[in-house]
Amino acid sequence: MTLLDPATSPATHEVTNQPPPLVGHDVAQDAALLEGVVREGARWYLDDLHRLGRRAGTAEAQQWGVEANENEPVLKTHDRYGHRIDEVEFHPSWHRLMDVAVAEGLAAAPWASAQPGAQVARAAGFYTRSQVEGGHGCPISMTCAVVPALRLQPDLAAMYEPLLTSRVYDPGLRTPTTKRGLLAGMGMTEKQGGSDVRANTTTATPAGDGIFLLRGHKWFTSAPMCDLFLVLAQAPGGLSCFLVPRVLPDGERNTFRIQRLKDKLGNRSNASSEPEFDGTVAWLVGEEGRGVRTIIEMVSMTRLDCVIGSAALMRQALVQAVHHASHRSAFGGRLVEKPLMQNVLADLALESEAATTLMTRLAGAVDRAHAGDAQEQAFKRLAVAVGKYWVTKRTPVFAGEALECLGGNGYVEESGMPRLYREAPLNSVWEGSGNVNALDVLRAMTREPESVEAFFGEVALADDARITAAVSDLQKDLGEADEVTARRLVERLALVLQGSLLVRHAPTAVADAFCTSRLAGDWGSAFGTLPRGLDLAGIVERAAPR
Repeated sequence: MTLLDPATSPATHEVTNQPPPLVGHDVAQDAALLEGVVREGARWYLDDLHRLGRRAGTAEAQQWGVEANENEPVLKTHDRYGHRIDEVEFHPSWHRLMDVAVAEGLAAAPWASAQPGAQVARAAGFYTRSQVEGGHGCPISMTCAVVPALRLQPDLAAMYEPLLTSRVYDPGLRTPTTKRGLLAGMGMTEKQGGSDVRANTTTATPAGDGIFLLRGHKWFTSAPMCDLFLVLAQAPGGLSCFLVPRVLPDGERNTFRIQRLKDKLGNRSNASSEPEFDGTVAWLVGEEGRGVRTIIEMVSMTRLDCVIGSAALMRQALVQAVHHASHRSAFGGRLVEKPLMQNVLADLALESEAATTLMTRLAGAVDRAHAGDAQEQAFKRLAVAVGKYWVTKRTPVFAGEALECLGGNGYVEESGMPRLYREAPLNSVWEGSGNVNALDVLRAMTREPESVEAFFGEVALADDARITAAVSDLQKDLGEADEVTARRLVERLALVLQGSLLVRHAPTAVADAFCTSRLAGDWGSAFGTLPRGLDLAGIVERAAPR
């Protein structure tokens, strides 16, 4: 037997052919994002966006995301003496993530700004920070979204809006008006109804002086550590919207009994709960009996954030896949140069760019709609619902394909890809499942025909034969649209809108590949099935992290 000499034989644990850690880069160095920010009126934000992007690319920020997920929130229902406290404890890294997001104006700060493009800037920052950790985006999103709904009750808005728009993260349950900044959440769904909120049984009983007392149980209320909540309940005049503070103006804790925290598939860093109301003090927001109409202002904004968060997750998964393939060799060359892998990465890059381009356009519409642009308001009404349905629906399969690009490495927790994979389905469920959004599109088309006109007016700006042909095919389906065909219709609406935007704003290689595959029908069922003759290498290079 010949024995190997340890002094001269190769080391058994020498690491070769592995990509370096993806750190020290600018997360915001994303061509589709930057071009969209400029196009939608927020060029003034670019320096801050790059600063935020470089901070998001640090090893420290990435570690915060890992730690916030590995050390999940813990519910403390009682103190040591037996008093009910209903508090949720978080790891310090969660608070660090929240502190940065609030300080950077990613919560409700844009509502205090008269700067055109403020919502676009906020969307770009939210997209960038969401790539560090998706879970902390939930309370940030809801805090931003509560403001337009709260403005329907001017006295409450005057009291709380300056604190909601603050850039100070001030955690802990205290009298709201004594804090330097507030966070907000919402409680809509109940176990017997889910998305059918008109089936809610939580009651609101008038108690004098404008106060109502709530009694009932909410099934899925995220971020229970927030200071304020918009809650739906049945008042004498019908389903209404109410403001519920965790702590009352006199410093007494409101009744907000957290029965348990949800054990979720993903989004593990964020707490989602089942609160019980029993004599809980609340104030009416908007008209009694018009609760859905009131809170829909909040839902519209959080649906936009579903698009932003899903686009951000796509981008992060794509960046990880391209980075791995650019440094990993197999079968005699780098993976990124192999035709089949290049096809997969290019296909993923198309999907990501289409989502990001749509996201920035929707943010621009929100910005201009709230400034009084009726045309943008009409476009936003339909386009946000369409975008929410499609972008969030594409994210889970996208995350799975990107994970596969790393092979077995992608299936290991340390890669970060499993966390993205678990997070991916969230936004397609939150703020209305795919069916709910598809039905909302049908409702908008029937009740608000101006939204259809604005939508197709936007699409027509492409002035491209491929878009025109796709619209012609789509028009045939509009007259026969019903619940059976709703999903197919909304999918086609989304693809036509994305195609139109890419034709107008993306490089020719990107637009051609998207229109050929998504609109002309030359597209397989899986990613990586793009036809011959496209500039795959150029598409991948545009998407590479820098």
